[in-house]
Amino acid sequence: MSGAKDSNLLKWIKLISITGGAQAIVQLTSLLCGLLIIRLLPTKEYALYTLANTMLGTMSLLSDGGISTGVLALGGKVWEDKKKLGIVLSTGLQLRKKFAFFSLSIAVPILVYLLLHHGASILTTVLIVMALIPSFYSTLSDSLLEIIPKLHQDIRPLQENQIKVSVLRLTISALTVFLFPFTFIAIWAAGIPRILGNIKLRKIAGKFTETSNEIDPGVQKEIFKIVKRILPGAIYYCLASQLTVWLISIFGNTANIAEVGALGRLSMLLGVISTMFSILIVPRFARTKESGKALLKRYLFILAAMLVILSGITFIVMLFASQLLWVLGDQYANLEKELVYVMIGYSANVLMGLAIALYTSKGWVINPVYAITLSVLLIISGIFIFDLTKISGVLKLNIFIAVSELMIHFVFGFFKTWSVEKE
Repeated sequence: MSGAKDSNLLKWIKLISITGGAQAIVQLTSLLCGLLIIRLLPTKEYALYTLANTMLGTMSLLSDGGISTGVLALGGKVWEDKKKLGIVLSTGLQLRKKFAFFSLSIAVPILVYLLLHHGASILTTVLIVMALIPSFYSTLSDSLLEIIPKLHQDIRPLQENQIKVSVLRLTISALTVFLFPFTFIAIWAAGIPRILGNIKLRKIAGKFTETSNEIDPGVQKEIFKIVKRILPGAIYYCLASQLTVWLISIFGNTANIAEVGALGRLSMLLGVISTMFSILIVPRFARTKESGKALLKRYLFILAAMLVILSGITFIVMLFASQLLWVLGDQYANLEKELVYVMIGYSANVLMGLAIALYTSKGWVINPVYAITLSVLLIISGIFIFDLTKISGVLKLNIFIAVSELMIHFVFGFFKTWSVEKE
């Protein structure tokens, strides 16, 4: 019995070492790339860059709408059958393409308006929108293809691919943005490596699936059941998750947008931990056969572990805020308080995202009517409580909403696992 425990411990140490080491490299190169862009782009250009990347995230969320959750939940049930897993993946990819047009039709007009509103010329706006295409195209399949090796815990090839994409992005950015400090160049530099990485990702996923373009109506129906419950919330959270940038776009100025975007780069310090949990923990939770008290304990332990880690990192940031801001440049040197607010808000959102990922991986979805209603009430309350003409006020609102929604999703996940115990 002791030997089995030792073997299991060694297995986890090896997995964490590989995943953590690889993610440290990925996040470090991403951070260096972000810092390079912050320092090389003029403040106005970086503000436009922040708006474009914010909208790319919105487009990605809208084009998914819960499809990746459905693929993970269904794939977790058939992950050992290459043919069935291939059908689940193929069905998800086809649905994702259909959702892409819906996403573009909503997001692009909004992005065009915001870019023009903050001083971009028509030519610059067109170039920025065109530059987003490679990255957006990759997102249509990246998140689905990654599910396959994650379910099989084939982590090494997945990590190697991510490292290559990150290093290539840093290299291209260093060579191009230095000579041409424009937003659309920085976006192109990120999009091209993602296309190449996407091609490799298809090969990695292909080891565990039979190549097929077959669409299973039954699988599609099951995915749609999840999408119907997630999509309303996904549409809402596309706006709510980027609330900080939207509010500053309305109440603040171009420099404020650049400041929030720059501070957000430092929150990538938490990216290693968040990604490790999504790669190692969530897929295992999805495929576990545990029920009753064991499942509830696993759910609570995972969230408690993440809370301790995030709290520790945030505390370190509080101690060394001035030193961290130094790397961003002199124009961001007086934002110590705002940096701490960003880290607290980001930590709450990461923890909330983990809670959602855990319970949705089992096919459980919170009723969007309740979730959206509570969230809207929180936002309305916060608007009257905080001064939104200041960055600190907007960031406090973000913390208020993130912590409140974290509690909502934690409680939902708790009662769902608790109900399994009672069955």
